[in-house]
Amino acid sequence: MVARMRHIALLVSDPEKSAEFYEKTLGFKRAGKAGRGLYMSDGTINMALLQVRPDKGEKTGLFHFGMWVDDLDQAGDEVTAGGGSYLMGREDRNPDTFYEVKYRDPDGIVFDITPTGWRGAVKEVVPADEGSKQAAE
Repeated sequence: MVARMRHIALLVSDPEKSAEFYEKTLGFKRAGKAGRGLYMSDGTINMALLQVRPDKGEKTGLFHFGMWVDDLDQAGDEVTAGGGSYLMGREDRNPDTFYEVKYRDPDGIVFDITPTGWRGAVKEVVPADEGSKQAAE
């Protein structure tokens, strides 16, 4: 199985303020709305800036990360065979829908797997030397 890290979710106190920070300091672009925040992108990876919910015991910081996989069933089987555990989510076979299935690794760290990706993320990245070779042709 090949998995590509293409998503990270942060819990932040003010998604709009955080978006402005990442735009001005690191050049991220807005990629769309998220359920309780918004998506940013560096052109390869999607970053969700989500409103923290202290009343639910959440703290600001890393919430989870996400992996883009080719085959959801195979990836899920390999995760559980390797000691991970299913947490929540389901497959949505609509090709126009972004979805993810959440798992925990053996230490309890939450991550997503999806075969559909995230707004602003790309599945395959052309290595710098390949990109310059292609541009020269």
